[in-house]
Amino acid sequence: MEFSLAEVHDRVGMALGDREAIVFRKRRLSYRELAERSRRLANYLLSRGLRVTKERHELAGHESGQDHLAIYLYNGNEYIEGMLGSFKARVAPVNVNYRYVEEELIYLLRDSQARAILYHAEFAPRLEKILPELPQLTILIQVADDSGNALLPNAIDYEEALAASSCEPPAISPSPDDLYIVYTGGTTGMPKGVLWRSADIFVRGMGGVTWGTNEEFDSMEAVLERAQAHGTLIGSEMRSFSVPPLMHAGAQWSSFLLLAQGQLIIFQDNPKRLDPEEILTIVEREQVNYLQIIGDAFARPILDAMSEGKYDFSTLKVISNGGAALSSNYKEEFLELIPGVLVVDGFGASETGTQGINLATKDTGASTGDFKQVTSTLVLSDDLTRLLEPHELEIGWLAQCGRAPLGYLGDEAKTARTFPTIDDVRYSVPGDRARYRPDGSIEILGRDAVTINSGGEKIFAEEVEHALKHHPAVFDAVVCGRPSERWGQEVVAIVRLREENSASEQDLLDECARHIARYKLPKSFVFRDEIVRSPSGKADYRWAKEQATA
Repeated sequence: MEFSLAEVHDRVGMALGDREAIVFRKRRLSYRELAERSRRLANYLLSRGLRVTKERHELAGHESGQDHLAIYLYNGNEYIEGMLGSFKARVAPVNVNYRYVEEELIYLLRDSQARAILYHAEFAPRLEKILPELPQLTILIQVADDSGNALLPNAIDYEEALAASSCEPPAISPSPDDLYIVYTGGTTGMPKGVLWRSADIFVRGMGGVTWGTNEEFDSMEAVLERAQAHGTLIGSEMRSFSVPPLMHAGAQWSSFLLLAQGQLIIFQDNPKRLDPEEILTIVEREQVNYLQIIGDAFARPILDAMSEGKYDFSTLKVISNGGAALSSNYKEEFLELIPGVLVVDGFGASETGTQGINLATKDTGASTGDFKQVTSTLVLSDDLTRLLEPHELEIGWLAQCGRAPLGYLGDEAKTARTFPTIDDVRYSVPGDRARYRPDGSIEILGRDAVTINSGGEKIFAEEVEHALKHHPAVFDAVVCGRPSERWGQEVVAIVRLREENSASEQDLLDECARHIARYKLPKSFVFRDEIVRSPSGKADYRWAKEQATA
């Protein structure tokens, strides 16, 4: 049986009624209120003429037959309502990176074919400048904020649009074929819109399987029973704090998974920046027991704030990571600081959904890069001609089969490369290198696009980064390759040291040598006051290469 995201969340919302769904600043929304507000948005979008022009069976994998709503917002209830309202109107939501400059915004809004946009008033001046370049973008919905910016011409205030629309279910029937679109971060190339069927992403990343068994639900009643019973990995109600920005896939997946389970989601009061002091204040105030982060860039400042001893975070039971690597020594710090905590480290990609999970407790210890894979996660040979068996330990490509995306919006050639068919089976191969370990688990080596080929040896940037972060003076680091007459490419480390610490290049080399082979050691260091990352914590490797070659 297959489900649309619209049906799942509308049914869960009405079934749970007055149970709290979202806390954002002083607003506390119940599940019923969330369902009704998203219905109102859906009815408004339909009243403006947004629609389905072609059903899925009439389209190729890289094509969309639905109108699209761009969501240009910071975290908050409006982001979740925007996505749910889109699904309920059979409109596909599109995530917009709020850090983009005008040229990047024009590219994304053109590439995404968005006809409507939901945006914070803070972004109105930037949006106004580029609207003449975007004639297809005709429906403007502005969310008021503390910027004081007036409505753009022909725009409507978000709350006014909801108030003028019906809270009854829209007069359409959502389909499991309806699209969920997520744009990749574009840290190594131009962003691309990944097209998922609603039913497929529900299973792959948004709660469409049971915890522990990964079995798909066979009825809507079973989905509702889980939500009513708080069916979660800790066996009870979770008060979840979602720190990462919803404009990235990982945060969307975890939030929609929790909502499908009937859990409470809390957002940061000031979602514009990572503020560890505010995060721990909210953890204490709301008695949070499930904290969602993304990688080392989130973990390091939160751990530093925890170590100050000013906050009560004893209610925390789970630290959940996904979207970027979390170093083993950072996991160990969480385990030491929070008695009994479980660190859940998930691995996946926009093109695959969840592919594996790594669990760490005080008893099991911590590791990074190795995951217990879901049954559809596999390793393909280097030449992409066959499936590797678990006893074959060679480096290949991490792949997913079964429920996978349809393709990249508007890009037939890249769709064919990333989603190849081998022996009549279609795979998703987004570009991560991997290999089986002797115990049958899979070791993730890193994205091929940032692999460094030095003297004929392949060096994975993330492995060197993890080695550097073992040194106590290193606050953050990113590694890349630059041209070398002798080696072809050489490893360069861009490092941010802690303000109160110092370390020489030799100190850092000595620490790296304890964890990785000598040929992988950095040939050069570049020290910076800040490391540029996306809001999701992912390294900006284009920026890193600029620093390495400057």
